[in-house]
Amino acid sequence: MPGPHLPIPGDEGDNGAPGFQGQKGDEGFLGSTGLPGIAGLLGLKGEQGSPGLMGLPGPRGPLGGCGLAGAPGPKGPAGAPGLKGELGRVFPPLFHHPSPQGPPGPPGIPGQVGAIGARGDSSPQGPKGVKGAYGALGLTGPQGPPGLDGDTGEPGIQGERGVLGAQGHPGHMGDPGIPGKIPVYKSGFLLVLHSQSERIPACPDDMTALWSGYSLLYLEGQERAHTQDLGQAGSCLRLFSTMPFSYCNMGTCSYASRNDKSYWLSTTAAVPSMPVGGASISEHISRCVVCEAPSPPVALHSQDSTQPPCPPNWRSLWVGYSFLMHTGAGDEGGGQSLTSSGSCLRDFRAQPFLECQGPRGTCHYFSNIYSFWLTRVDTPTSFLSSSPFSSAATMLMEEQQQRQNVSRCNVCMKA
Repeated sequence: MPGPHLPIPGDEGDNGAPGFQGQKGDEGFLGSTGLPGIAGLLGLKGEQGSPGLMGLPGPRGPLGGCGLAGAPGPKGPAGAPGLKGELGRVFPPLFHHPSPQGPPGPPGIPGQVGAIGARGDSSPQGPKGVKGAYGALGLTGPQGPPGLDGDTGEPGIQGERGVLGAQGHPGHMGDPGIPGKIPVYKSGFLLVLHSQSERIPACPDDMTALWSGYSLLYLEGQERAHTQDLGQAGSCLRLFSTMPFSYCNMGTCSYASRNDKSYWLSTTAAVPSMPVGGASISEHISRCVVCEAPSPPVALHSQDSTQPPCPPNWRSLWVGYSFLMHTGAGDEGGGQSLTSSGSCLRDFRAQPFLECQGPRGTCHYFSNIYSFWLTRVDTPTSFLSSSPFSSAATMLMEEQQQRQNVSRCNVCMKA
C-alpha cells in the first residue's frame, strides 16, 4: 500500500526490461482527480500493476524517443464495471505513424452450403441477350392448317409474245348498237361582228367565239392609209392603243415620234367637244368578236330603204346600213368590199369612226374625217338623175333624214 507521503518526481530513468505478468490485484478505492502529468516517453508495456494514488503534476519533461513495441500479453478476464468517471479532456497525440497494410491472409476453408434463401423482390427486365447460335434441325412437325390468302403481288414483267394460235370459230351475231352521233365539222370560215358599242357582241348559237377585241378601221403612216376590212379578223385587235404600231428604218425603230394616226369604229356615245384621253377613251371605241362559222358570210345591199331578203336556203345574221368608204386627215382613207360583212354596219352615224393620235395619246371626232354610204336609188331602171335630194335641199342635217336616204343591207349565210 502507498504511504501517506506525496511522491516527488525524480530524474528520468532508463527503460526497464519487460516485467512478468503479475497477479490480479484487489480493486482499489477511487482516488481524487489529480493534475495532468507530464507526458513521458513511450515505454514498453509493463505488467498491469495495482492502481496507485494520483500524484501531483510534475513539470513537463523533454520529449522522449519512441520505445520498442512490447509483446502482446494474454487476454485477461473481464473485470467488473467501474464507476462512471468525470468528463476528461482530450489531448491530441504527439506523433502519428500509420502502420503499413499487411499482406493478405491465406484463403479460408470453404464453408458449408447454406439454406435456400427467401424469394427476392422482382427486378426490372434486363437488356436483351446476345442472339444464340442456331440449334440443330428439329424433326418435321405435323402439317398445319392452310393459311390466309396473301395480298395481290405486283404485276410481273411482260412475257414474250406467244405463238400465233389457230383461228377460232365464227361467233354469234351481236346485238345492234346504239346509233352514233353525226360529227359536225367546222369549215374554218371566220365571221367578225362589230357591236358599235362598249358591249362585246355574242356569236350565233351554232358558232364558237375565238377571241374578242376592239374594232380597228385603218392606220395611217407617213401620210399613207392602210385599210382593214371590217369583215376580216384583222379588224378585231385584242388590245387597244392609240398608236398600235411603230416604224423602223436603217436598223432603228421609233414609236409615236411621228404624226401617225389610228382610226377605230366608234360607239353611239355623245360626241365630245374636246379630245378624250385615258380611261374615258373606252367609252368611244367599238368592241368586236371573231367567230368560227360553218360557211362564209355575204352582204346584200338593197339600195333603197327596205331590207333585202336572203337567197333561198340562206339565213340572215343581221341587218344594217351600207357602209362604203372613209377618209381622214390628208385625204387618205379606204373602202369596204360590198360583198364583205364589214360593209353592213348595224347602226348609222355620220361619223362612225374617230381618230387617235399616238404622240398625244388622245382620240377625237375631227371635222376633216368623212364617211361614205350607199344611197337610196328610187328609179333603178332610168338613166335620168336618180338622186334622192331635191335641188332646193342638197344637204341633210337631221339624223332621221340621213338614215332614210342610206341604203339598207343584210348579212346572210348559207344554212
